[in-house]
Amino acid sequence: MEPNEISAQIVDAAFKIHTQLGPGLLETVYEVSVAHELTKRGLGVRRQVPVPIEFDGLKFDEGFRIDLLVEESVVAEIKSLERNHPVHAKQLRTHLVLANLRLGLGLNFGLERMKDGITRIVNGLPEPSDIETESR
Repeated sequence: MEPNEISAQIVDAAFKIHTQLGPGLLETVYEVSVAHELTKRGLGVRRQVPVPIEFDGLKFDEGFRIDLLVEESVVAEIKSLERNHPVHAKQLRTHLVLANLRLGLGLNFGLERMKDGITRIVNGLPEPSDIETESR
């Protein structure tokens, strides 16, 4: 399954969960729920995946943890905040670069409308419209 197809499944799962549980619960509740829903759909999901950082010849595991890694290719970072913060998109982009991954989703379940809480960050992955243009 391609990263864009995986991300569509993640977004669909997020909408389903937000509709059923509503906004404002702890991030862990949403993390477990999204992982469960995606696993039910047949996708491989790992939670709290450590990503080591290398700097100046030093490698250490205290860098960061990916909330959800889906099919070993798409990152889903879970938030439950009253508003979106620009720093979270910057953090997600940095996580993609450090983990050498191409697509990440920020999912903020704290907002009234889930669609307002979705941020898609790309690290060198062609956009769906680019793929359609290339295939013509």
